[in-house]
Amino acid sequence: MPLPVELARQLTEEQIAFVRRSGLKAEVLEPGFVRLCMPLEGNRNHIGSMYAGALFTLAEIPGGALFLTSFDVQCFYPIVKEMNLRFRRPANGDICVEARLSTDEITRLEELASRIGKAEYLLELQLTDDSGEVVAESRGYYQLRLR
Repeated sequence: MPLPVELARQLTEEQIAFVRRSGLKAEVLEPGFVRLCMPLEGNRNHIGSMYAGALFTLAEIPGGALFLTSFDVQCFYPIVKEMNLRFRRPANGDICVEARLSTDEITRLEELASRIGKAEYLLELQLTDDSGEVVAESRGYYQLRLR
């Protein structure tokens, strides 16, 4: 069974010390959908835009947040197998990302992982600024594993 929303929010925002220090916020946590935002304040680089490591963190964390809200945490756990980030333009403000998995995809992944011990999936995400402009695109290969 997925975790209650407030527990998923606490784990998403506070479990990892680096994420907690970054100020990342989970704005929406629902089964199959998450929206996370990273503030520019505290995450600036040497030219005043958002630090690449903060953007990478914002691109990677949705995989875990989706896991917490969508999968049976008693039976499975996620790992990141590969992550790529393509920078499109400077991130000069707060940045958000949305990630989705359909109910059918969640069910398929759980059934496959239950049968063979693991199931791989891809999350292709766009990191956007307040005006909706894409500042970076990510491709994350994740694996759902049976405990």
